[in-house]
Amino acid sequence: MDLNQWMVLLMFITFIVMLFRGIPVVYALVGVSLLFILVGEVVLDPSKKLINEYIEFKRTGISYIKLFANGGRFFGGIIKNPVLVALPMFIYMGLMLDQSGVATKMMKSMQVLFGALKGGLSLTVMVIGIILAASTGVIGASVVLLGVMAIPTMMDQGYSKPIATGTIAASGTLGILIPPSIMLVIMSDQLAISLGDLFMGALFPGLLLGTLYIVFIVVYGLISPKSMPVPKNREPITPKLLFDVAMSVVPPMGLIFLVLGSIFFGLATPTEASGIGALGATILALFARNLNRKVFLDVMRQTLNTSGYIVGIFIAANFFAFILRRFGGDEIIENLVLGSFDNPYMVVAFILFIIFLLGFLLDWIEITLIIMPLMLPVILGLDLAVNGFGVVDDPSVVWFAILVAVTLQTSFLTPPVGFALFYLKGVCPPDISLLHIYKGVIPFVLIQLLGLGIVFFFPEFTTWLPAVAYGN
Repeated sequence: MDLNQWMVLLMFITFIVMLFRGIPVVYALVGVSLLFILVGEVVLDPSKKLINEYIEFKRTGISYIKLFANGGRFFGGIIKNPVLVALPMFIYMGLMLDQSGVATKMMKSMQVLFGALKGGLSLTVMVIGIILAASTGVIGASVVLLGVMAIPTMMDQGYSKPIATGTIAASGTLGILIPPSIMLVIMSDQLAISLGDLFMGALFPGLLLGTLYIVFIVVYGLISPKSMPVPKNREPITPKLLFDVAMSVVPPMGLIFLVLGSIFFGLATPTEASGIGALGATILALFARNLNRKVFLDVMRQTLNTSGYIVGIFIAANFFAFILRRFGGDEIIENLVLGSFDNPYMVVAFILFIIFLLGFLLDWIEITLIIMPLMLPVILGLDLAVNGFGVVDDPSVVWFAILVAVTLQTSFLTPPVGFALFYLKGVCPPDISLLHIYKGVIPFVLIQLLGLGIVFFFPEFTTWLPAVAYGN
């Protein structure tokens, strides 16, 4: 390995070590970048003092003095990006549905309807998880809501702790895949592809995962009925109950159709649809009579905090990538990946395996912002026969993005940094340990890998719907 390769490797190792030391990811990214500017340009090669950085390097054309003069590249370009305007809108939409009680009401009514069935509570959690995924897209809100509402009832009914916690954790993470998803918004920006194509392309894989979860719950209930017993006191299903369920489920489903339907039928861009979703969530909260000044300010504050956190990581990740490219990191990684296998599909599988392993250590945001841009030249250089039906631009990139999105589902459920596990642990009773949660998520991680395999071997699963949506 030459010096540049060692520097790239040490950058990644130092970054991961800083994360495990508890340093916030933004500070870790910026700190590592500044450290390796010092080490690479002053200590290891003192002949290239910072004063000489006014002269462009012949190999890279990068000047570090200009780096500090080009703040607009790292900040202004992000803020002005019209695609990223959708981020705070979708975050606001999800938080408003959560804080206003619309999602809670839906959860309670569905519990009453399906709770009397064998495995009914698990099915309720899964169905609500799919609806919340398509209406909120905020993982923390979904997992906490499902945990608070379902765990006490499941424990009272005698559910197995692992199956109860595993169901909640897995269903709560669907929001990062089923559109509208903030992860897909970020991927669209990083890969320079259509957000509409990603939204439409992720819909079937997201519903596929939800369906596989439901099939698993039904089969598990038949194999191990004691793990999901039927409640002793069953509430009869009456027309009034059905009406209450419809009144709690139809409005959020209508909002989902309004957002995704406006994109599908070409009536609005994804950015415009995010505004429709934010306005629709506010109207639903008003009709639910749960929107007051306190709720509105809390939602606005949390939206600002979450959006600021993501933008901060955006800026820091761009800075990190800038320094990484100074050492030829993109070329090193591209040559390493392409040189590993002759078969292009094996190269894609290798990348997905690396991302799966990184999911044990890094959050999806870091993986999306740092790894995805580095992998884009690799994917564009492969001869992948992905059918775009003559409509989808860069179908291989769309397929790859959805594959990564499905792979990153596992990052929420795998220790030590599986955020869904810790969200859930925070609302569980003391007698439910992290070990129970770990045992519960194992089958769902395997199901996620099964879903990934289906999408991998049938790429049209991700390109057919975008082609239909935009073909006319």
